[in-house]
Amino acid sequence: MNAEFMAALDIIEKEKGINKEELIQDIESSIEQAYKKNYGNDQDFEVNFDRETGEIKIFARWLVVDDEAPIGLSHSEKRLQDALEIDDSCQIGDVIEQEIEPKDFGRIAAQNAKQMIYQKIKEQERKKIYNEFIEHEDEVVVGTVDHVERKIIFVNLGDTIALLPLNEQIPGENYRAGDRIKVYILSVRNQSKGPEIVLSRKHPGLLKRLLEDEVPEIFDGIVEVESIAREAGARSKIAVKSNDPSIDPVGACVGHKGSRIQNIIDELGNEKIDVIKYSDNPYEYITNALSPANVKEVLINQETKQAYAIVDDFQFSLAIGKEGQNVRLAVHLTGWKIDIKSDSEFERILSENPNFREEFSKKDEHVEKLVDEIKKEMDALLDDTAGSGQLDLEDDNYSIELNNSDDRTE
Repeated sequence: MNAEFMAALDIIEKEKGINKEELIQDIESSIEQAYKKNYGNDQDFEVNFDRETGEIKIFARWLVVDDEAPIGLSHSEKRLQDALEIDDSCQIGDVIEQEIEPKDFGRIAAQNAKQMIYQKIKEQERKKIYNEFIEHEDEVVVGTVDHVERKIIFVNLGDTIALLPLNEQIPGENYRAGDRIKVYILSVRNQSKGPEIVLSRKHPGLLKRLLEDEVPEIFDGIVEVESIAREAGARSKIAVKSNDPSIDPVGACVGHKGSRIQNIIDELGNEKIDVIKYSDNPYEYITNALSPANVKEVLINQETKQAYAIVDDFQFSLAIGKEGQNVRLAVHLTGWKIDIKSDSEFERILSENPNFREEFSKKDEHVEKLVDEIKKEMDALLDDTAGSGQLDLEDDNYSIELNNSDDRTE
């Protein structure tokens, strides 16, 4: 250890942000542990690191005891007559010290100092990476695919490698090393081996951030994204509202000739995106959410958040969507349980109970029983669908409710 070593510590402090004094104390502690390991653990000693020269010295320490002390003294004690040879002014009860130079200690000290510096630099780099990315959690970043292993995509974000697990990838997308990739930072965890950064391309947050990038009105707070329902790679629905009556929120998001939304569609592998106008009025909101189908009438029960949406017979398939996707997304977007009824089916219900509209809104026992029967029929239909892998859209009757699926909404 010398002045050059101290100069190196100054550089480390400046470039890596590691406090020099804390590093020196850690080096001293590391050397103490090395001494105990190599030269005995029962010797009391002190390591002294000269802050000016970088020189390291080690001093053995003893407690001065009476000359009549029993044989079998601890290595940390010395009889008075022996202690006087080291310090001629010492007395019983004093602690005396003497510099020692164990064999090969210089090499061991240098080795431990080097290891401690390396460890501290790694810890600081991990801390820096964690602090940097924890601030960007829930944001979108651009990286480069480093490699793909066991269907996990490892993404180079510059200072670190992050993970894009299979369950956070858009189905059908394939990436190879060197490909550019835009990802959403899902979580940042501080692990013993360093920060673990988990990415996503399925999360609704990615769609929201892409909208903020493409639509200045959203970035500026003029237009707000109220809710997102997404089935990544297939289709999404976005509910937006405007804080400025002169700004059409849907038009702002779609852009001139669809230019803004098309950029997002391209980024997400041609995922279809429906942008609808949010409304505090549940009748209007549910109607908008079922777009592109035209809804003739909506019945709601505020207490149970159940709704009936009635559509023309020829609109029934469109309202439900392929494999129930349109109504499923509408449910997740609005938070309402939605039953789709064709006009002819609803006429049949009214013929059996002319007061159905009023009773449904009141949710009396008669309607509860009727709704339970309809739900049982729907459960049976869905069971049949699950078994056959097909959905019979000729039933003119479709219902879907919120459940604990993997779809996430904001």
